[in-house]
Amino acid sequence: MSENLNRVKLSQWDALLVESLRSLGWSDEDILRKVAEGDLPVDKSEYQFDYKQLTTLQSEQPELFGQAVKTGYQIKYNTIRGIRSWIWVALGKEAALELEEGKEAAEVALTLAEKERLASVLSFGWQIESDTKAAVGDTAVYRIAPIGR
Repeated sequence: MSENLNRVKLSQWDALLVESLRSLGWSDEDILRKVAEGDLPVDKSEYQFDYKQLTTLQSEQPELFGQAVKTGYQIKYNTIRGIRSWIWVALGKEAALELEEGKEAAEVALTLAEKERLASVLSFGWQIESDTKAAVGDTAVYRIAPIGR
């Protein structure tokens, strides 16, 4: 957890934009260069990402943007649906949502590496619990929920 304290903070939306570019096969160098040049794709996904927002972030806070892309980031504030979207965009996995008030959570099967990657970006106030009974091979089912629920 202390490792997250040193990470730059990105909005949930900016994190999704960066991960969307990675899902297109863009390397860190591609993201930094193409965003700076404004050489951005048109997103036709359900999210309708407008990557120009990253160009603005890069021009206004180049050090923050560069560090987020190269060394990682923590999301400033997560929502349960935002976590589900991040898992889909960054990891290509569909998380099931529990939206009953007081019991909000996302559940998804992840490898340990995927779980660690998710844990590294989650905002303060969220926890990841594993269901060891549901583990299959190197994949386990994880429940992402607000701390204390």
